[in-house]
This record gives sequence, C-alpha cells and structure tokens, in this order.
Amino acid sequence: MIFLLLSILSSTFIYLTFKLLDKKNVNTLYAIVVNYYSATVFGYITLSNEFSVAEFLVKPWFGGATILGILYITTFVLIGITAQRHGLSVVSVAQRMSLVIPIAFIILYYNEPTGILKFLGILLALVAVYLVSSKNKELNVSEHNLFLPFVLFIGSGVTETLIKYLEENSLAENDIALFSMSIFLFAGIIGTVVGLYQYIVKRVRFTYKEIIGGLLLGIPNYFSVYFFVSALKSDLGSTVVFTLNNVSIVVVATLLGISFFGEKLLRKNWIGIILAIISIILIAITTNQM
Repeated sequence: MIFLLLSILSSTFIYLTFKLLDKKNVNTLYAIVVNYYSATVFGYITLSNEFSVAEFLVKPWFGGATILGILYITTFVLIGITAQRHGLSVVSVAQRMSLVIPIAFIILYYNEPTGILKFLGILLALVAVYLVSSKNKELNVSEHNLFLPFVLFIGSGVTETLIKYLEENSLAENDIALFSMSIFLFAGIIGTVVGLYQYIVKRVRFTYKEIIGGLLLGIPNYFSVYFFVSALKSDLGSTVVFTLNNVSIVVVATLLGISFFGEKLLRKNWIGIILAIISIILIAITTNQM
C-alpha cells in the first residue's frame, strides 16, 4: 500500500508543478524534454546495481521500454493538439477514462478475480473519474471530431497496459529503477527531435524557466513510474492499483486545485468526488478480504 500512496503523491506533485509552470508561462514541451533527462539522470544516480551497456541492451524489457518512451512523448504531443482543438476538459476525460483499457486487459488476459463489490467499486470509479474530469458544462466534442480524443484515449490506455504487461512478464523487481530510467531516456531522445523542430522551424524560445521547470518535474515523474510499477508488484491486485491510483490522483489534484489555484467546481464534479470516495471504500473493503 505504501508504494501506491507514494505513486499518488508523486503524480499529484506533477499536477501541481504543471499548474505552476502554466502560470509562469513556461513552454511545456521544452520543460517536458528537460524533465525526461532530469528523471533519467536522477534514476541513474539512485540505481543500486551497476550495469553495462551490453547487459542493458539485452534486458527482456528493453524493447518495451523503448516503445513506452515513444508513447510517452507521442501522447504528450497529442495532449497539446487535442487541448488546442477541444479544450483541456476533453483531454482530461480521454486520458482518465482510458483506465478501462488496462483494467479490461488485466481481467480478461490474467483472469484476475473480480467480486461484486470490487466490480461495483471499479464501475463507480470510472463514473467518478468522468464526472470529476469534466470541468465544462458541455464537452467541446461531437461525433464528427472524435478522432483526436479517441486516439488519445487509446494511446493512454495502451501505455498503461504495456507497463502492466512488461511488469508481469519480463521485469524483475531489482530492475524497476533501471526500467523506469530507460523509459524517460527514450522519451527524452524522441522529445529532443520534437523540441529542435520547435526551436529551429517555429523559432520558439528556450529559456532558463524551461530548465527549472524540467528539473522540478523530473524527480516526481521518475518516482511516479517507479512507485507505480512497485505497487503493481505488490499483493494488492493490479485492478485495485490501477483504479485507486487513477481515481485518487483525480480527486486529490482537484481538491488541491480548489485550495491553491481557486478553481471552481460544477455540481457534477462534486458528485464525482463523492462517488470516488465511495468507490475507494468499496475497493478497500475487497482488498481487506483478500
């Protein structure tokens, strides 16, 4: 449970940092790229075991970590485009509702047992995530422009599903730190190409603010992956970890948004928070019965 709590705290800190960067007019793409390298360096420093490049290249999860790195930066670019065309609320809903993809995969592929209470808790959590994430009275999306939100939904879900698959099938516990570091390294390499395009072609300035923002993001971002994968390795059950991690991040981030940034909530957002609390209680009860 401690790894799950630390994962939630790390991800919530990332949310707060992003809100702060937005208020300081920091270029998010540049900050993200710096963040990937910052997380890579921090991960390398914290490695307990020495490794060689040759050993690293033949790790059974190496290819998967490479794909995850590509998915990380691709998803971020999709977030930016979708936010411009449809608004942040659509982005938030598409990302958070993608939770259904890894949960369905875990239940169907790994046959993880799901009782009535647990199923009800997961269902309530999905409804809660939708209600809390929908910050506008009406989402700016219709059946004619569903493509980008749908691709973002699939991309986010596939990313989390791949993390679970690698954790279950090829990742040893003593490789979690190296695995987490590798994801950010590959994301940073691809992100550098995108960043250079912004700098050279679009002439978007790169300043010290992006460096500071990236450094602030790097450490919690590294730990959000490290602790999340460690939580998946625990005895909680993967559906429990995915559900509690996602719904808790949404609720805590929303409450902090009210406290620190003066955000206003709609009635449906408050209903979502109440449903989220109920879902957490139901899932906690099933966890204690395991």
